[in-house]
Amino acid sequence: MNELSVLLYSDDVDTRTAVRMAVGRRPAADLPPVRWVECATAPAVLSVVDEGGLDLIILDGEATPAGGMGLCKQLKDEIFECPPVLVLTGREQDAWLATWSQADQVVAHPLDPVAVAAAVGELVRRPRVTS
Repeated sequence: MNELSVLLYSDDVDTRTAVRMAVGRRPAADLPPVRWVECATAPAVLSVVDEGGLDLIILDGEATPAGGMGLCKQLKDEIFECPPVLVLTGREQDAWLATWSQADQVVAHPLDPVAVAAAVGELVRRPRVTS
């Protein structure tokens, strides 16, 4: 693997910047560099995911008008062998919603750079489960 292809969805440019800064060029020394695919709308996310080739999807649960949790649920229900999904929640107490959305991992706002990078590293190292 020459690079990690990571889709990053948020309608908020500051949130997208915070995630990219938290992960940096690579989430861990043993992982390849990240190639970011940024989306600000749900239709753009669906289009990119349909193209395939993603190693990870990061969705902002606080995005509007389409929140990342609802989008995660849709992707997990509709995409065969959906890549792992990290959902960013508004607060830690919202983590229970991630169970419904079928998110593979959750990090709450305010974003802790160490937690974001650790979650990304864990998810891309995790063996892909095929149905």
